[in-house]
Amino acid sequence: MKALSTTPPGHDVILYDGHCRLCIAAAKQFQRLLGGHGTQLRSFREEGVLAAYPGIALERCEQGIQLIQADGRIFEGAEAVVQAMGRRPAGKLLFAYYVPGLRQVADWVYGLIARYRFRIAGRACPDGACAIHFK
Repeated sequence: MKALSTTPPGHDVILYDGHCRLCIAAAKQFQRLLGGHGTQLRSFREEGVLAAYPGIALERCEQGIQLIQADGRIFEGAEAVVQAMGRRPAGKLLFAYYVPGLRQVADWVYGLIARYRFRIAGRACPDGACAIHFK
């Protein structure tokens, strides 16, 4: 599988779903854990955000968090969490993700949570636009 990449932002960027309460809470947790380590968190729902990162489709963002590293490499879903947190001392433990079998389980669990995130935590859209996700 070809590695995904986009225009290098010069610093890490995490794209999350700003219409999802679970995703917003996770982004706040990332903010707290990553502190001032140069990672920017942005909701892919904000106007113009995806345009800044060619090659990242809305559909991919709908399926999971996107980590764009400073050099433009893109990691998605559970792997994005591992890569983002792996730079922290305790985050090194997350690299167990790459043990055969664990990765598949982690990806499956992450995908299940991402798919049903609006049912799990509800929506956070004041304008009602999130109704399209709650099928």
